[in-house]
Parts: sequence; C-alpha cells; structure tokens
Amino acid sequence: MRKARNAALIAASSLALAATVPAHATIIGGAVTTGTGGFFKLVVPFAASTPANTVGNDTFQNTNLYGFDEDQNVAVSGTALSVDYLAATGAAGVLPVGTVVASHYVFFDPRNVTTQKGYVDFDSPILAIVSETGPLAASDYLANTGVTYLSPTERGLEAGDFATVDSVLGYRLRVNWTASTPGDYVRVLTAYSPAAVPEPETWAMMLAGVGALATAARRRRCTAP
Repeated sequence: MRKARNAALIAASSLALAATVPAHATIIGGAVTTGTGGFFKLVVPFAASTPANTVGNDTFQNTNLYGFDEDQNVAVSGTALSVDYLAATGAAGVLPVGTVVASHYVFFDPRNVTTQKGYVDFDSPILAIVSETGPLAASDYLANTGVTYLSPTERGLEAGDFATVDSVLGYRLRVNWTASTPGDYVRVLTAYSPAAVPEPETWAMMLAGVGALATAARRRRCTAP
C-alpha cells in the first residue's frame, strides 16, 4: 500500500509540475479594432468552417478575424524563402536556408465587401509576413496541419490592404484590409515558439521535483517501523 501511495504521490506531483509548462498556444490573443467581428484562435482540426477544417473559397463568411498555428520550429529548407515583409527591414526580402521559424495563418473571410482593422499577438517576435500568391505557395510546406487550403491561386492581398508588424510591439501583427470573396490570407513567421518546446530549465525543475519526492518516499520506507 505504501508503494502505491508513493507512486501516486510522485505521479500527481509530475502532473502538477507539467502544468507549469506553457501549453502549445503560439497565437496568444488578438482583437478587431474596426469592424463588427471579433478575434478567434482556431485549434486544428476545427469545425468552424464549411466544410470543416478548410480555409479559402468562402468557407467562413463572417466578419471575424481568425488565426491558427501551423508547423512549429521548423527550418527553412531547399532554397531561401521569399517574404513580402521582413520585420528587420520593413520591406520584402528573404529568410535564409536554416532559419528556424514557427508558422501561423491569419485570415478574414467576410460574406460581403467589408473593411477590418485588428491585430494578432504571438508568443515570439515576428520575423516575416507572407502575403502574396507566389510566396504563399512557396511557403505552404510550413503548414503541415491537415487543414485543406482551398483556391490557393486566389490568395494575395490587394492594393490598399496592409499586414505589418506593430511599430512598438514586435510580436504583434496589425491588419488593415478590405475583403469579400475569397477573403484575405497571410502567413506569419515568428521566431521559435517557446510554447512548442519547453525550456531546459523547466524540464530540469520537473525532474528535480520528481527526484525529491522519490528520495523522500525512500526515506520514509527506511525509517518506517
């Protein structure tokens, strides 16, 4: 019975310590500042679209701002990745092969022609934004989510649409766009996601805690009458 209690105590402590590790949530918030909708983070697979788990080609048809996380902490491979907004320069540029990024998709898919302003916050600094048809297609290998991306050749922001990094907050994407069919879509590339890979110090704390409990359990066994 004592061994069972000790094992249960150690397991419970492990779960409590694991709860201190950030959840996998690299989009951490957002808001619509001009418009009638709100911001919603989607968790893949999602049923908010028609058909479920799809984006593009009028699958949402409302005035909300949406985002979801794509592949996390993956290196740019093959060739340098062309991007439409490089945070370091504020202009188009490239991310070199080997650059580690966490990828996210942000979009607006209203039923009628609608203007929206808003922002989306991430847990890491934004490195680049991909917003035009060609670069979006070239970066689709970063999706890796199981989501179906419809009408990929119709993606791309029109003249007068903007997706930029906040001038003060480097982790905040700001959008100011007008859309109808099939909507506006951008891919946001941030630095590695600390939520996707727990810090070594966190794992060390967890293991130390479990080890201390195991030692205490052994001592109780040795001193028990």
